[in-house]
Amino acid sequence: MNELRASALAALLVAGVSGAADFSRAEVEALLRQRHHVGAPRFSDNDLADLDLSGVDFQGIDLQGASLFASKLVQANFTAANLRGAKLNGAWLMGTNFSGADLTGAMLMSAVVTGGEVKQPPNFKGAKLAGARIIADFMRVDFSGADLSGAKLGVDMRYQGMGQMRTDLTSANLQGANLANADLNRCVIQFADLRGANLTNANLFRADLSGADFTGADITGADFTEAKLRGAVLKNVQGLQQVKGWETAEERDWAILDVPVAGAASAASPKASGEPPAASVKQASPTSKPSHKAKTRRAKKPAQSK
Repeated sequence: MNELRASALAALLVAGVSGAADFSRAEVEALLRQRHHVGAPRFSDNDLADLDLSGVDFQGIDLQGASLFASKLVQANFTAANLRGAKLNGAWLMGTNFSGADLTGAMLMSAVVTGGEVKQPPNFKGAKLAGARIIADFMRVDFSGADLSGAKLGVDMRYQGMGQMRTDLTSANLQGANLANADLNRCVIQFADLRGANLTNANLFRADLSGADFTGADITGADFTEAKLRGAVLKNVQGLQQVKGWETAEERDWAILDVPVAGAASAASPKASGEPPAASVKQASPTSKPSHKAKTRRAKKPAQSK
Protein backbone atom coordinates (compact mmCIF):
# COMPACT_ATOMS: atom_id res chain seq x y z
CA MET A 1 0.00 0.00 0.00
CA ASN A 2 2.83 2.36 0.85
CA GLU A 3 4.52 1.56 -2.47
CA LEU A 4 1.30 2.36 -4.35
CA ARG A 5 1.00 5.64 -2.47
CA ALA A 6 4.62 6.47 -3.19
CA SER A 7 4.15 5.67 -6.89
CA ALA A 8 1.04 7.85 -7.04
CA LEU A 9 2.82 10.72 -5.34
CA ALA A 10 5.77 10.29 -7.67
CA ALA A 11 3.50 10.46 -10.70
CA LEU A 12 1.92 13.66 -9.40
CA LEU A 13 5.30 15.25 -8.69
CA VAL A 14 6.75 14.27 -12.06
CA ALA A 15 3.70 15.88 -13.66
CA GLY A 16 4.49 19.04 -11.71
CA VAL A 17 1.44 18.88 -9.43
CA SER A 18 2.38 19.85 -5.89
CA GLY A 19 -0.06 17.82 -3.87
CA ALA A 20 0.75 17.47 -0.20
CA ALA A 21 2.69 20.31 1.36
CA ASP A 22 4.50 18.18 3.94
CA PHE A 23 6.39 14.91 3.49
CA SER A 24 8.02 12.70 6.03
CA ARG A 25 11.60 11.61 5.52
CA ALA A 26 10.36 8.14 4.63
CA GLU A 27 8.11 9.54 1.92
CA VAL A 28 10.89 11.68 0.50
CA GLU A 29 13.23 8.69 0.32
CA ALA A 30 10.48 6.52 -1.23
CA LEU A 31 9.91 9.11 -3.95
CA LEU A 32 13.63 9.40 -4.64
CA ARG A 33 13.94 5.62 -5.00
CA GLN A 34 11.39 5.76 -7.82
CA ARG A 35 13.54 8.13 -9.91
CA HIS A 36 14.90 5.37 -12.13
CA HIS A 37 11.46 3.85 -12.74
CA VAL A 38 8.89 6.65 -13.01
CA GLY A 39 11.27 9.59 -13.36
CA ALA A 40 12.86 12.00 -10.94
CA PRO A 41 10.39 13.49 -8.43
CA ARG A 42 9.92 17.23 -8.27
CA PHE A 43 9.74 18.98 -4.92
CA SER A 44 9.35 22.46 -6.37
CA ASP A 45 7.52 24.80 -3.98
CA ASN A 46 6.96 21.97 -1.50
CA ASP A 47 7.30 22.37 2.24
CA LEU A 48 10.17 20.24 3.55
CA ALA A 49 10.77 22.38 6.62
CA ASP A 50 11.93 20.93 9.92
CA LEU A 51 12.70 17.51 8.46
CA ASP A 52 15.80 15.46 9.19
CA LEU A 53 17.05 14.81 5.65
CA SER A 54 20.65 14.16 6.64
CA GLY A 55 22.49 12.00 4.15
CA VAL A 56 19.66 12.03 1.59
CA ASP A 57 20.73 12.07 -2.08
CA PHE A 58 19.01 14.93 -3.93
CA GLN A 59 21.49 14.95 -6.81
CA GLY A 60 19.93 16.62 -9.84
CA ILE A 61 16.51 16.92 -8.17
CA ASP A 62 14.17 19.88 -8.75
CA LEU A 63 13.63 21.74 -5.45
CA GLN A 64 12.93 25.15 -6.92
CA GLY A 65 11.19 27.38 -4.40
CA ALA A 66 11.06 24.60 -1.81
CA SER A 67 11.14 25.41 1.90
CA LEU A 68 13.92 23.65 3.80
CA PHE A 69 13.63 25.98 6.78
CA ALA A 70 15.50 24.58 9.82
CA SER A 71 15.84 21.19 8.15
CA LYS A 72 18.79 18.97 9.00
CA LEU A 73 20.69 18.51 5.76
CA VAL A 74 23.91 17.17 7.28
CA GLN A 75 25.99 15.44 4.58
CA ALA A 76 23.04 15.54 2.17
CA ASN A 77 23.92 15.59 -1.53
CA PHE A 78 22.49 18.43 -3.63
CA THR A 79 25.02 18.17 -6.46
CA ALA A 80 23.59 19.81 -9.60
CA ALA A 81 20.18 20.16 -7.90
CA ASN A 82 17.77 22.97 -8.78
CA LEU A 83 17.36 25.08 -5.63
CA ARG A 84 16.46 28.36 -7.32
CA GLY A 85 14.63 30.54 -4.81
CA ALA A 86 14.73 27.81 -2.17
CA LYS A 87 14.55 28.79 1.49
CA LEU A 88 17.31 27.28 3.59
CA ASN A 89 17.14 29.69 6.52
CA GLY A 90 18.31 28.00 9.70
CA ALA A 91 19.11 24.75 7.89
CA TRP A 92 21.89 22.49 9.17
CA LEU A 93 24.56 22.36 6.46
CA MET A 94 27.47 20.50 8.02
CA GLY A 95 29.18 18.53 5.26
CA THR A 96 26.36 19.29 2.79
CA ASN A 97 27.37 19.09 -0.89
CA PHE A 98 25.98 21.89 -3.09
CA SER A 99 28.68 21.65 -5.78
CA GLY A 100 27.28 22.64 -9.15
CA ALA A 101 23.83 23.30 -7.65
CA ASP A 102 21.66 26.20 -8.81
CA LEU A 103 20.84 28.35 -5.76
CA THR A 104 20.04 31.51 -7.70
CA GLY A 105 18.02 33.81 -5.47
CA ALA A 106 18.01 31.31 -2.61
CA MET A 107 17.84 32.32 1.06
CA LEU A 108 20.55 31.09 3.44
CA MET A 109 20.03 33.19 6.55
CA SER A 110 21.47 31.94 9.85
CA ALA A 111 22.43 28.60 8.32
CA VAL A 112 24.06 26.26 10.86
CA VAL A 113 27.49 24.97 9.82
CA THR A 114 29.20 24.19 13.13
CA GLY A 115 28.42 21.87 16.00
CA GLY A 116 27.59 18.19 16.14
CA GLU A 117 29.74 15.27 15.10
CA VAL A 118 30.34 16.38 11.49
CA LYS A 119 33.07 19.02 11.38
CA GLN A 120 33.27 19.35 7.59
CA PRO A 121 31.89 22.64 6.19
CA PRO A 122 29.44 22.68 3.28
CA ASN A 123 30.73 22.70 -0.30
CA PHE A 124 29.50 25.28 -2.83
CA LYS A 125 32.17 24.69 -5.46
CA GLY A 126 30.91 25.83 -8.85
CA ALA A 127 27.44 26.57 -7.47
CA LYS A 128 25.18 29.30 -8.84
CA LEU A 129 24.32 31.75 -6.04
CA ALA A 130 23.56 34.85 -8.09
CA GLY A 131 21.29 37.18 -6.14
CA ALA A 132 21.21 34.85 -3.14
CA ARG A 133 20.70 36.28 0.38
CA ILE A 134 23.33 34.85 2.70
CA ILE A 135 24.07 35.50 6.36
CA ALA A 136 26.10 32.68 7.88
CA ASP A 137 29.43 31.66 9.38
CA PHE A 138 30.94 30.19 6.22
CA MET A 139 34.50 29.97 7.48
CA ARG A 140 36.76 27.70 5.35
CA VAL A 141 33.86 26.99 2.96
CA ASP A 142 34.69 26.18 -0.67
CA PHE A 143 33.07 28.69 -3.05
CA SER A 144 35.73 28.28 -5.75
CA GLY A 145 34.34 28.98 -9.21
CA ALA A 146 30.92 29.83 -7.75
CA ASP A 147 28.69 32.53 -9.20
CA LEU A 148 27.88 34.99 -6.41
CA SER A 149 27.18 37.93 -8.70
CA GLY A 150 24.73 40.32 -7.11
CA ALA A 151 24.54 38.16 -3.99
CA LYS A 152 23.74 39.91 -0.72
CA LEU A 153 26.07 38.75 2.03
CA GLY A 154 26.42 42.04 3.85
CA VAL A 155 24.69 43.71 6.76
CA ASP A 156 21.21 45.10 6.14
CA MET A 157 20.91 47.92 8.65
CA ARG A 158 17.11 47.82 8.46
CA TYR A 159 17.08 44.49 10.30
CA GLN A 160 19.81 44.99 12.89
CA GLY A 161 17.72 45.88 15.95
CA MET A 162 19.25 43.01 17.96
CA GLY A 163 22.83 43.44 16.80
CA GLN A 164 24.59 43.15 13.50
CA MET A 165 24.30 39.89 11.60
CA ARG A 166 27.13 39.48 9.14
CA THR A 167 28.63 36.77 6.98
CA ASP A 168 31.98 35.34 8.06
CA LEU A 169 34.10 34.11 5.14
CA THR A 170 37.35 33.75 7.08
CA SER A 171 39.75 31.49 5.16
CA ALA A 172 37.03 30.69 2.61
CA ASN A 173 38.06 29.52 -0.85
CA LEU A 174 36.68 32.07 -3.32
CA GLN A 175 39.30 31.44 -5.98
CA GLY A 176 37.88 32.28 -9.40
CA ALA A 177 34.47 33.13 -7.95
CA ASN A 178 32.23 35.71 -9.58
CA LEU A 179 31.43 38.41 -6.99
CA ALA A 180 30.56 41.17 -9.44
CA ASN A 181 28.09 43.62 -7.87
CA ALA A 182 27.96 41.49 -4.71
CA ASP A 183 27.15 43.22 -1.43
CA LEU A 184 29.87 42.28 1.07
CA ASN A 185 29.57 45.28 3.35
CA ARG A 186 30.92 44.64 6.85
CA CYS A 187 31.63 40.98 6.05
CA VAL A 188 34.60 39.25 7.69
CA ILE A 189 36.78 37.98 4.83
CA GLN A 190 40.08 37.54 6.68
CA PHE A 191 42.69 35.35 4.93
CA ALA A 192 40.20 34.37 2.24
CA ASP A 193 41.52 33.12 -1.11
CA LEU A 194 40.19 35.54 -3.74
CA ARG A 195 42.81 34.84 -6.38
CA GLY A 196 41.45 35.43 -9.85
CA ALA A 197 38.02 36.39 -8.51
CA ASN A 198 35.76 38.92 -10.22
CA LEU A 199 34.92 41.71 -7.76
CA THR A 200 33.92 44.40 -10.22
CA ASN A 201 31.67 46.96 -8.50
CA ALA A 202 31.52 44.81 -5.34
CA ASN A 203 30.54 46.60 -2.13
CA LEU A 204 33.33 46.06 0.43
CA PHE A 205 32.34 48.90 2.74
CA ARG A 206 33.86 48.26 6.20
CA ALA A 207 34.65 44.66 5.24
CA ASP A 208 37.52 43.07 7.14
CA LEU A 209 39.90 41.99 4.37
CA SER A 210 42.92 41.46 6.60
CA GLY A 211 45.27 38.92 5.04
CA ALA A 212 42.96 38.21 2.09
CA ASP A 213 44.69 37.29 -1.19
CA PHE A 214 43.38 39.23 -4.22
CA THR A 215 46.22 38.22 -6.55
CA GLY A 216 45.05 38.41 -10.16
CA ALA A 217 41.53 39.51 -9.18
CA ASP A 218 39.49 42.12 -11.03
CA ILE A 219 38.53 44.85 -8.53
CA THR A 220 37.43 47.50 -11.03
CA GLY A 221 34.91 49.82 -9.38
CA ALA A 222 34.95 47.91 -6.08
CA ASP A 223 34.19 50.05 -3.01
CA PHE A 224 36.88 49.75 -0.31
CA THR A 225 35.50 52.59 1.85
CA GLU A 226 36.68 52.06 5.46
CA ALA A 227 37.62 48.45 4.71
CA LYS A 228 40.42 46.86 6.74
CA LEU A 229 43.37 46.01 4.51
CA ARG A 230 46.15 44.99 6.89
CA GLY A 231 48.20 42.28 5.16
CA ALA A 232 45.84 42.03 2.18
CA VAL A 233 47.65 41.00 -1.01
CA LEU A 234 46.70 43.02 -4.09
CA LYS A 235 49.29 42.01 -6.64
CA ASN A 236 48.68 41.81 -10.37
CA VAL A 237 45.09 42.94 -9.84
CA GLN A 238 42.98 44.55 -12.53
CA GLY A 239 41.29 47.90 -11.96
CA LEU A 240 43.32 49.00 -8.94
CA GLN A 241 43.25 52.59 -10.16
CA GLN A 242 39.46 52.49 -10.53
CA VAL A 243 38.55 51.37 -7.00
CA LYS A 244 36.44 53.58 -4.74
CA GLY A 245 37.11 54.75 -1.20
CA TRP A 246 40.77 53.65 -1.09
CA GLU A 247 41.80 56.83 0.70
CA THR A 248 39.48 55.96 3.62
CA ALA A 249 40.47 52.27 3.91
CA GLU A 250 41.98 51.34 7.26
CA GLU A 251 45.60 50.11 7.43
CA ARG A 252 45.96 50.46 3.67
CA ASP A 253 49.66 51.18 4.22
CA TRP A 254 49.99 47.58 5.39
CA ALA A 255 48.43 46.16 2.24
CA ILE A 256 50.85 44.40 -0.11
CA LEU A 257 50.79 46.09 -3.52
CA ASP A 258 53.04 45.92 -6.55
CA VAL A 259 51.97 49.35 -7.87
CA PRO A 260 50.85 52.48 -6.02
CA VAL A 261 47.23 53.60 -6.09
CA ALA A 262 46.97 56.85 -8.04
CA GLY A 263 45.89 59.76 -5.89
CA ALA A 264 46.22 57.84 -2.63
CA ALA A 265 47.91 59.50 0.34
CA SER A 266 50.57 56.81 0.51
CA ALA A 267 52.47 54.86 -2.10
CA ALA A 268 52.77 51.12 -2.55
CA SER A 269 53.53 49.52 0.76
CA PRO A 270 56.93 47.91 1.45
CA LYS A 271 55.35 45.43 3.84
CA ALA A 272 56.39 42.40 1.81
CA SER A 273 59.86 42.86 3.27
CA GLY A 274 58.52 43.44 6.78
CA GLU A 275 59.48 47.13 6.88
CA PRO A 276 57.27 49.52 8.88
CA PRO A 277 55.23 52.15 7.02
CA ALA A 278 57.32 55.13 5.94
CA ALA A 279 54.98 57.40 7.87
CA SER A 280 55.88 55.62 11.08
CA VAL A 281 59.62 56.13 10.70
CA LYS A 282 60.68 59.00 12.95
CA GLN A 283 62.91 61.62 11.35
CA ALA A 284 64.54 64.67 12.91
CA SER A 285 62.74 67.86 11.99
CA PRO A 286 64.58 71.02 10.93
CA THR A 287 63.74 72.56 14.31
CA SER A 288 64.99 69.61 16.35
CA LYS A 289 67.21 70.54 19.29
CA PRO A 290 70.90 69.68 18.93
CA SER A 291 72.15 66.62 20.72
CA HIS A 292 74.05 66.79 24.02
CA LYS A 293 77.31 66.00 22.25
CA ALA A 294 76.76 68.82 19.81
CA LYS A 295 76.17 71.20 22.70
CA THR A 296 79.36 69.99 24.37
CA ARG A 297 81.41 70.59 21.24
CA ARG A 298 80.12 74.10 20.87
CA ALA A 299 80.81 74.81 24.57
CA LYS A 300 84.55 74.23 24.18
CA LYS A 301 86.61 77.38 24.04
CA PRO A 302 89.14 77.78 21.21
CA ALA A 303 92.72 77.06 22.19
CA GLN A 304 94.78 80.20 22.97
CA SER A 305 98.22 80.64 21.50
CA LYS A 306 101.03 81.07 23.91
